[in-house]
Amino acid sequence: MNFNLSKKSLEISPSLTLDITAKAKAMKAEGVDVISFGAGEPDFNTPKNIVEAGIEAIEQGKTRYTPASGLIELKEAVCKKFKDDNNLSYLPENIIISSGAKHSIYNALMAITNPGDEIIISVPYWVSYPELIKLAGGIPVYINTKEENDFKYTINDLNRVITDKTKAIILNSPNNPTGALYNEEELKEIADWAIKNNILVISDEIYEKLAYDEETHVSIASINNDIKDITIVINGMSKAYAMTGWRIGYAAANKDIAKVMSNIQSHTTSNPCSISQYASIEGLAGDQASVENMKKAFEQRRNFMVDAINDIKGLSCQKPKGAFYVMVNFTKLKNKTIYNKKIKSSLDFANLLLEKGNVAVIPGIAFGDDDYIRLSYATSMGNIEEGLNRIKEIVERA
Repeated sequence: MNFNLSKKSLEISPSLTLDITAKAKAMKAEGVDVISFGAGEPDFNTPKNIVEAGIEAIEQGKTRYTPASGLIELKEAVCKKFKDDNNLSYLPENIIISSGAKHSIYNALMAITNPGDEIIISVPYWVSYPELIKLAGGIPVYINTKEENDFKYTINDLNRVITDKTKAIILNSPNNPTGALYNEEELKEIADWAIKNNILVISDEIYEKLAYDEETHVSIASINNDIKDITIVINGMSKAYAMTGWRIGYAAANKDIAKVMSNIQSHTTSNPCSISQYASIEGLAGDQASVENMKKAFEQRRNFMVDAINDIKGLSCQKPKGAFYVMVNFTKLKNKTIYNKKIKSSLDFANLLLEKGNVAVIPGIAFGDDDYIRLSYATSMGNIEEGLNRIKEIVERA
């Protein structure tokens, strides 16, 4: 039977990151000792004070609907966080609480995009950006960034791709998958460009708390009131508070945009999980020691991983400034044969590592760049050491 399914939805690509992860999990289920560098979530448990707040919410019967755009108490906690951490002043009417940062980005794109609008993103990109843009009826426009520029786009890059159809840019800092972190001077230049050209900014700041080497995350919305008015700030609880499964994200925007985003959410998902919202209030307002401890552990792992990768002949990487990923350049191995398998692509290389080394990595093509694989250091130091030894053993056969 021909169901004549939605053409727009049929054009959405499946996630290669989930595909590799599923293969690795299937191998593990069969008893294979697989080490996975594919994780997009902290390997730490949710802090105890947050867990206890969630349990308390259940025991007190706080399990009913909340306002569609989120609890006022949580919105107030988010406003305080923006003020304390980012020097940004928002009111609860500017805040939408959603079921994860991805949901917040979807709401934002649905609120601002008309058919044919162009949204600029950098390559490598987070896997869902292009697909979310397409779902909203927009057209993703790509800027290929350079490793020597820390995978960041410049004003010259933006000027090359802007058209009369450009509606917005997506800025992700710290970045997934590259770990790139835009400094204040770079953000000021982008802000001036966006204001001058009347281009909206979606600023994905979900990895905000994970900036290393005494680097400081700066929100582009904090540069001045003009850029704040045309910026939608995206953040959430998943990465900083190890709350990926709790599914709480939030967005801050000009009240007109926020109202549209809220209306969209009210007719699609309605409110995010009530229990997770109450737990998130504690996360934002409670003791922050766990965030700092997790960050220190990630920084130690990053340092070890970067040094070890750069000691493997044929592989190289930059030291990322934030998040918990490393983009590994394997171009020196392209078209070489290992275990009778010719490496033509990042998918070839990822499959080789999984099949012969029992190591799961994410192929760079998932992020739009076939010259890299992505490794996550959101796993134990023991796993990192063993996994990189396995990779080295395979690569040295080239």
